[in-house]
Amino acid sequence: MASAAEQLAANLNFSAFAKADELKKRIWFTLGALLVYRLGTYVPLPGIDPNIWSQIFKSQAGGILGMFNMFAGGGINRMAIFALNIMPYISASIILQLLTTVSPQLEALKKEGESGRKVINQYTRYLTVVLAMFQAYGIAVGLEGAGNVVAEPGLFFRLSTTITLVGGTMFLMWLGEQITSRGIGNGISLIIMAGIVAELPSAIAGTLELGRQGALSTVLILAIIIMAVAVIALIVFVERAQRRLLIQYPKRQVGNKMFEGQSSHLPLKLNTAGVIPPIFASSLLLLPTTIAQFNAGKGPEWFQWLTTQLSHGRPLFLFLYLGMIVFFAFFYTAIVFNPTETADNLKKHGGFIPGIRPGERTAEYIDYVLSRITVVGAIYLAIVCLVPEILISYASVPFYLGGTSLLIVVSVTMDTVAQVQGYLLAHQYEGLIRKSKLRGRRK
Repeated sequence: MASAAEQLAANLNFSAFAKADELKKRIWFTLGALLVYRLGTYVPLPGIDPNIWSQIFKSQAGGILGMFNMFAGGGINRMAIFALNIMPYISASIILQLLTTVSPQLEALKKEGESGRKVINQYTRYLTVVLAMFQAYGIAVGLEGAGNVVAEPGLFFRLSTTITLVGGTMFLMWLGEQITSRGIGNGISLIIMAGIVAELPSAIAGTLELGRQGALSTVLILAIIIMAVAVIALIVFVERAQRRLLIQYPKRQVGNKMFEGQSSHLPLKLNTAGVIPPIFASSLLLLPTTIAQFNAGKGPEWFQWLTTQLSHGRPLFLFLYLGMIVFFAFFYTAIVFNPTETADNLKKHGGFIPGIRPGERTAEYIDYVLSRITVVGAIYLAIVCLVPEILISYASVPFYLGGTSLLIVVSVTMDTVAQVQGYLLAHQYEGLIRKSKLRGRRK
């Protein structure tokens, strides 16, 4: 009996070491995959002059190109094979989520569980290819019209550029899925975060260089540091904040035994929309400025006036930016969270909110609570994004020190740490169960 117990203890220790070794392998795989991504952002497209393009990019870095370059990890600045990054996949995912709310077929697939999710993911991949083809062809045409960037413009250059950029996006999509299955965390989010974090040192160095040259005062640099720390603290606090609705389950009888009713909570995040509202708002507002820069100041007077008013820091820009953030916060929350579906699921499993009638009244109550906390979430997003936006416009602070980039980095870091902790916790529970079995055998 003792030898059997010793054998079980030895197996338990071996399993613990195996699990720790598996976690190390997952971490190393994730780091290796992100390294491959970073190397791809330094491989330029064939047929272009990177030096000429870099000069053109610097003159337009304040528009939508600068923001997309932030998400691409500097890939647009270098016009690399990963210039499109993973953004077409994110756009396709958002479009599919929108269509799920209006298409009965997609909604039925969503309710089928794992099999339906796989079909929707396949549709997302197809749509990613379509969006990437349009964007890649637009980049090829734009490069041909941007001075002497392209050595030999023509159909062959457009075709090769389109194939290269689409292939880069599809490779990153596959790489993100591999990180999700064989690494740690959400691979797509980690790829975006890696691009932003990789460019942060150069952004900080550029800000310090402006201080050395006298363009930025020491007080302003200290204010930027304090603001960044305060924004990070606010993001951590709000992203972890939840409104928990008490869910009660009635007593149930199994055979001759009566089991007491159980209670749980329905967690509602304060910021359900995540980082989507500021990304959408920035993209829409910076689009006219970028078009005007590509047209070299040509166009009707009203368009030039509108472009001027939509520059960074202008009152019209800040007002529209605030309004769009609030709008997309409510809009995207309504898409990703369905109170009616949640209330129906609670009713099917016998759960109810104390004092609220199950069914339609529960859905109305959940929608009421969700609307109230979304107001707070929208105000939080507006503060996080508008304060750095003012510094970007008046103090030439890089995009990488803005609220959107900090929001992405902090949120993804928190999710990754939570997944690693959950992975370790699951193995601790497994170890406790095996220890209990070992004690039972010894008895």
